[in-house]
Amino acid sequence: MASRRSGPLKPAPWRAYRIADRRHRIFDGEGAATFGGRWNSPGRRVIYAAETYAGAMLEVLANANIGRVPKHYAWNEILIGEDVSVEELDARKVRHWDAPDQRASRIFGDQWYDEKRSTVLIVPSTVARVERNVVISREHPGFRKLRATAPKPVVWDQRLFR
Repeated sequence: MASRRSGPLKPAPWRAYRIADRRHRIFDGEGAATFGGRWNSPGRRVIYAAETYAGAMLEVLANANIGRVPKHYAWNEILIGEDVSVEELDARKVRHWDAPDQRASRIFGDQWYDEKRSTVLIVPSTVARVERNVVISREHPGFRKLRATAPKPVVWDQRLFR
């Protein structure tokens, strides 16, 4: 269903970007554990990020559904070294991964998480199909190898909300 990469996807360390509500801890996975997400059912602590800052921003805008400038959002970079295990999903092999009910994607993601196959799972973005998202398992032993920068405020362009 997925391909495992023995080497890094990009020169190590490569970066992923996370944007989240700073009223909560930005790097703890509690939101995904509480509510679930496309690639996890509730109860599984994962962190969602994107390969690009713009991709992370689009994901927030698509999922926040608030129609106004988000006031309390911050971003950070997640540094992923070459010694961090990474699995990349081949979306052609997971039928209906992008279905609104999220059943197929959650089954795949839950199995990845429960089996602790890798620290990082690279998946396609449903918002920007040529972009990819980064799912990080807080419970994988390799999680401690990741580094995250201190959160910085997101500056939103007002034109996004006209």
